Amino acid sequence: MDLATILGFFIGILSLLVGYIIEEGNVAALIQPSAALIVLGGTIGATVFSFCPGDLKALPQMIKIALFNKPYDPVKTIENIIALAEEARREGLLYLENRLDEIDDAFFRRGLQLVIDGTDPELVKNIMEVEIYTIEERHSIGSKIFQVAGGYAPTMGIIGTVMGLVNVLGNMSDPDSLGSSIAVAFMATLYGVGSANLFWIPLATKLSNISDKEILLKQLMMEGIISLQAGYNPILIRERLVSYLNPSKREIEGEGNSEEE
Repeated sequence: MDLATILGFFIGILSLLVGYIIEEGNVAALIQPSAALIVLGGTIGATVFSFCPGDLKALPQMIKIALFNKPYDPVKTIENIIALAEEARREGLLYLENRLDEIDDAFFRRGLQLVIDGTDPELVKNIMEVEIYTIEERHSIGSKIFQVAGGYAPTMGIIGTVMGLVNVLGNMSDPDSLGSSIAVAFMATLYGVGSANLFWIPLATKLSNISDKEILLKQLMMEGIISLQAGYNPILIRERLVSYLNPSKREIEGEGNSEEE
């Protein structure tokens, strides 16, 4: 499980609650089922209305990715590509067919299969670029759904507050209860803004960040496969691929390379 996601969510909730308690607020007063129903139900309903059923089917998988995402290891990927390049130089490209079953990533395996099959280099690049574009588009739908929900939630909160105020103004016969009734009405706004900024938008941002890292890794794989097919020296391939790493990982990659030498 991705601890950062869970930890960040609970830190946000606890910070709000502790701050409210410090101001001598009553936590029980924050629990308003009717306001929660208006905001949550309205947000989900508007979001479902905004997307096709096919797009919404991916939601369980998107939530699973956000909670249980495995970190990508571009350094390990580079080492695997270099090892394949060295074998290809010694044994030939066809020998790499013996290594296909050892490759877990489907994108990398398909690209390598195209190379082994003798596909034209330009066609290999085009096929892999189209697949990367498709992956990026698929990922963007998932993050966009939660981003849209984050936009609807505050508006639903305002709607809930207006509905509560209408109810309050329609029952002015008991002035003593006006204060508490207005407070209850404004709980919908709190739920709307709170859910947007503590759940919907952070979840969308998380998925977008994960997608960016995966797309960069796919581009690294594509560059490695194209270089391997071109028959470049493994040292040159390493230099081309290391450029995809951030500075801290470049140092790790450099240290690993030095140890091997």
